[in-house]
Amino acid sequence: MNVADVMTRDVVTVGPKATIAEIAKMMLDHHLSGVPVVDGGKLVGMVSERDLMRRGEIGTAQPQSRWAAFFASEQEAAAEFVHAHGRTAADVMTRKVVTVTSKTPLAAVADLLDRHRIKRLPVVEDGRLVGIVARADLLRALAGALAKPAAVATDDAALRDAVLAALRSQPWGRMASRGTVMVESGTVHLWGTVMDEAERRACVIAAEAVPGVKAVADHMTLWHDIDPYNRPGWTTAPPPAF
Repeated sequence: MNVADVMTRDVVTVGPKATIAEIAKMMLDHHLSGVPVVDGGKLVGMVSERDLMRRGEIGTAQPQSRWAAFFASEQEAAAEFVHAHGRTAADVMTRKVVTVTSKTPLAAVADLLDRHRIKRLPVVEDGRLVGIVARADLLRALAGALAKPAAVATDDAALRDAVLAALRSQPWGRMASRGTVMVESGTVHLWGTVMDEAERRACVIAAEAVPGVKAVADHMTLWHDIDPYNRPGWTTAPPPAF
């Protein structure tokens, strides 16, 4: 899926001259955590809740320590003052905005949101704002995907092949896939050796996710439980292949 499949197209925006009071009221009225700043249709910045947290009016402006003041330039100090006491969107907005296009894959969107620790990304085409994609849009996409019926394997042999393929596609599933996978009336039985409880749970989840699987019976063994000498370190070192 791409951004165009999930983005919000009717975007609430403000202009560079919008006052802080107007921006705060708009964000509260529309339940927004951030708003794009648009000038002549062009995206010029973003104002987020974070930009309005440190304000002189409510006593939350962050005082500069003497140590920081010693190293900061006069220009940097002036910029911080403007951000804490500015009156318009242009004063407080973030100008270097991370953006995407309508063709950006959702996987890339998730990476950007996570890497930059932000909640939304403006969607821009030729410099013009055409939408917003937010974390909530990814949740809606997930809900829609989970609601769609998937193709279901019709017999136990096909289910077994699908479970083995699911396990072998993951680095943590290689040892488990060397064990025995049996399917009886839609119930998957998993045997084999896993390194720890996290790997055990991952194998069960991978099997449960295969369309058509009714239940999973876990018969797997932790590697350190079969070490006859109970030697420390065997829970982390890869076991020999049999």
